[in-house]
Amino acid sequence: MRISGRIAAFFLRSQMTPLIGIVALLLGLFAVGVTPREEEPQINVTMANVIVPFPGASSADVESRVAGPMEQRLSQIAGLDHVYSVSRPGVAVFTVQFKVGVERETALVRLYDTVQSNQDLFAPELGVGEPLVKPKGIDDVPVVSLTLWTKDDARGAYDLERIAHATEAELKRVDGTREVATIGGPGRILRVDLDVDRLRAVELTPLEIQGALQSANARLPAGRIVRENREIKVETGDFFRSKAELESLIVGVREGRPIYLAEVAKVIDGPEQPVRYVWHGIGSDAPEGTSAGTEFPAVTLTVTKKPGENAVDIAERLMSRIESLRGTVIPDDVQVSVSRDYGETANDKAMKLIQKLIFATLSVVALVFFVLGRREAIIVGGAVMLTLAATLFASWAWGFTLNRVSLFALIFSIGILVDDAIVVVENIHRRMQLDRGKPLREIIPVAVDEVGGPTILATFTVIAALLPMAFVSGLMGPYMSPIPINASMGMVISLAIAFVITPWMALRLLGKHADSAGDHSEEDKQTVWLRKFFRRVMSPFLNKESGRRSRHKLYLGVFGLIALSVSLAVFKLVVLKMLPFDNKSEFQVIVDMPAGTPLENTAAVLHEMGVYLSTVPEVTNYQAYAGTAAPINFNGLVRQYYLRADSEQGDLQVNLKDKHERDRQSHEIAGSVRADLERIANNHGANVKVVEVPPGPPVMSPLVAEIYGPDEAGRHQLAKSVRAIFEKTPDIMAIDDTTVDTAAQDRLVVDRNKAMLAGVSPQQIAATLRVALSGVDVTSLMVPDSRSSVPVRLALPPESRSNLDAALKLTVPARDGRALPLSELVQVHREVREQVHYHKDLMPLVYVFGDMAGDLDSPLYGMFAMRSDIQAIKLPHGATLGEYFTQQPADPYREYAIKWDGEWQVTYETFRDMGTAYAVGMILIYLLVVAQFGSYSVPLVIMAPIPLTIIGVMPGHALLGAHFTATSMIGMIALAGIIVRNSILLVDFINLKIAEGMELADAVVEAAAARTKPIVLTGLAAMMGAFFILDDPIFNGLAISLIFGILVSTMLTLVLIPLLYYALKRRQMAKEQS
Repeated sequence: MRISGRIAAFFLRSQMTPLIGIVALLLGLFAVGVTPREEEPQINVTMANVIVPFPGASSADVESRVAGPMEQRLSQIAGLDHVYSVSRPGVAVFTVQFKVGVERETALVRLYDTVQSNQDLFAPELGVGEPLVKPKGIDDVPVVSLTLWTKDDARGAYDLERIAHATEAELKRVDGTREVATIGGPGRILRVDLDVDRLRAVELTPLEIQGALQSANARLPAGRIVRENREIKVETGDFFRSKAELESLIVGVREGRPIYLAEVAKVIDGPEQPVRYVWHGIGSDAPEGTSAGTEFPAVTLTVTKKPGENAVDIAERLMSRIESLRGTVIPDDVQVSVSRDYGETANDKAMKLIQKLIFATLSVVALVFFVLGRREAIIVGGAVMLTLAATLFASWAWGFTLNRVSLFALIFSIGILVDDAIVVVENIHRRMQLDRGKPLREIIPVAVDEVGGPTILATFTVIAALLPMAFVSGLMGPYMSPIPINASMGMVISLAIAFVITPWMALRLLGKHADSAGDHSEEDKQTVWLRKFFRRVMSPFLNKESGRRSRHKLYLGVFGLIALSVSLAVFKLVVLKMLPFDNKSEFQVIVDMPAGTPLENTAAVLHEMGVYLSTVPEVTNYQAYAGTAAPINFNGLVRQYYLRADSEQGDLQVNLKDKHERDRQSHEIAGSVRADLERIANNHGANVKVVEVPPGPPVMSPLVAEIYGPDEAGRHQLAKSVRAIFEKTPDIMAIDDTTVDTAAQDRLVVDRNKAMLAGVSPQQIAATLRVALSGVDVTSLMVPDSRSSVPVRLALPPESRSNLDAALKLTVPARDGRALPLSELVQVHREVREQVHYHKDLMPLVYVFGDMAGDLDSPLYGMFAMRSDIQAIKLPHGATLGEYFTQQPADPYREYAIKWDGEWQVTYETFRDMGTAYAVGMILIYLLVVAQFGSYSVPLVIMAPIPLTIIGVMPGHALLGAHFTATSMIGMIALAGIIVRNSILLVDFINLKIAEGMELADAVVEAAAARTKPIVLTGLAAMMGAFFILDDPIFNGLAISLIFGILVSTMLTLVLIPLLYYALKRRQMAKEQS
């Protein structure tokens, strides 16, 4: 007796067997309770921004003197994936992206070490500032966003911001929270608005005012004195603590008369001049007391969580804390709208999938009940329940969370996990019928041993097919890894339970052989009918004279069906796409106005778009952000939306009704509003993008063309030509590029000679103009009971900053004591704004972005549709355009080139790695079958039905109008293991019958008849598990592949494999006889 029979015999007698089952069940319950729940797997890619200021430098100077040298140093870091840089006037921003799998702490230590060890990279006299490192990762994405707004006209963003800051401290006390921040609100400042005419009258300069404020606001320890045997500390000075103290400050003396600050400036304690606007808009589902389209000032509180914390628990605790703050920290007339709650969505998704998992399990048990009987169904149900429980614990121990992917892995595995139990129970049935005189305790080990070898082999073939997927690289790797790892762990656990628990349950539940013998008469009739059916079907192919010709016709027909199925993709009846969009409850609208657009104009466009969005039936509310970024999601993290803070940039966060309360999916809603939003944007010369939360790993844009070339002007010209092709190609939209539109810029050029003769340095002039136009925070006001100080900002009044006239009236002190007006020392030069320079992996480039809509809705087709037109672009000197798909050009200084990126890059890497995993899986399966059967040719027969899955998969996608996606490919890979499992059972049974002395042709028919029931049962079980994920937008490709692949390939396998093995065995017998 082999190992499987010995294991079954041992655990039939062991007292430990029921305890093992109880422990497995308890471990599963423990895992469900402690495993963190998330909507999507955490793709923990470590990124960081390194910001290097270079005040006053042009974009070109920043690029050559800062970006280039710094990129070279950063690129030395081990484990780096990409280094990006953006060179703007006065600052370089580097983005360092590490490879997936590099530990965050390790990556950041390497980054900080590189930055700190290169502090001497720039000469001190150059004026380059110290680099600032700002790490970013998945835990910087807020899990909860709360929008505070009010219908009270007396309250504005200024009041709401102060309430939000008070709320921050309360929310930070919630366990598991990481960072609590407020978006929006003008901020409190103490404005010192200078009066130009009064300053000139008393001959004071802004720099003198600045010096007076800074020197007066000081408090320092002076020392200690000893008096009357006691030590007393002595401190000197004090900080400004009120507006009145500033107003009464003496800033100068003229003719013996003190000049107070209030005489030359107006001191205002209140909100800062708006540099950002945030408001809350009411959608069509308006609450009581409001109407659709009405808007209210608002601020947004964002909360991130610590790594490894349960988002569901944190969100629940935050909501409870908010409720407790109502009426105290949060006034009754201030509303709190939940604009994001990833804890709630994660819990809803997890509970829904756990419900589907239960239904899938019950459906499989019901299937066994109708086919085999009540007690057999209990045995199989118990085995599946214990397998799932132990697998959930193993998944938690591995470090996975309860999320969409890990739970779908279990749901689709139900049909595979139940296979071992079904095969064992069904064979116990068969042996009970054959060995009527033996007791059940003796029958069970023999029955288990009979199918033990092929069951072990079949289990490991499924694992061999799935497990290589765990090594998919890039961002898609962590997203998909729960599927192969959870399914493989489940298969091993299922095999153990089939040999340990299932026989013990069969002994207790099936009872004595005599009591249950009558149950098998019906099964015997089924076997007789199946034997007649397969003999009638196979007889033409088993005929010694004409069978060979018939078999060849069958093979040819199968090859024809495979070719026909593949052609469905060629003729676009099946569309290839990375992943379809999920049905979310949100999307974003990203607005980019022309360069130089004032903040108020940007806000006006957002208001107009908001009014339109409020008419969309599914929109509950929206939040608008002008001059600041909306709370980021993972998509915004990768696209660096958190850096959007210019006056011409705006975001709309659009929140939809729950998916159960609307008919349309979020992707359909986003697509329906795109045309109207683009119309509004075009009226104002703006670019608009409707950005949905992407499934799987995000990219910079679905369509990205990277333009390389030897010179900047040529790259910009080529980018404009490529953009024109994007615009004329049907279904391409949300088109943009990284060139800066022409916008005016004034440069104040200092007459150095004149300034030096007067004893005025250019630095004094620049500092004075900065005070006048931007304002300078010269010191701070220490407010009692406040968490932060209030900056004291020295500037001209807002109404004086609309032109340069007032600024040029300001004076600077000359050597001879005179106050010279700036108009005598500077000249105004009209210019255009400088271009922003982009680098990727040390190469200069320009980006062109786009998205794909329409019937195909797959960026891959849009990309290939534009290729011919792009190749036809005429370049200077008759040069040809290089085209690259997977890597940058080796030498961009010899040619102009375009490199395709975006969704294409992720799709290529994913399908490349999955194809490799598929091939590795096939090799492993072949090696396993060779080891089992001791033949090089038999495995080829056993693996022959793998291509048959295409006959079901591709027509299935075409029939349901679904995209062929990465999840469809996962289904095909899983099918390889499932179908090979069936082949092994058939071939092993044929060998068993031949060894018993049966003729080859009869053994072939007998194998098909005897193994149809377990093969059909396991196939139906897998299909029923897949039916429960058919309605998921992302994983329906996996379900379609399993359902149609198993349906078609199982029917063909039952006929084709026995016939192939018959032909092979006949040929071998003929050789042996000769």
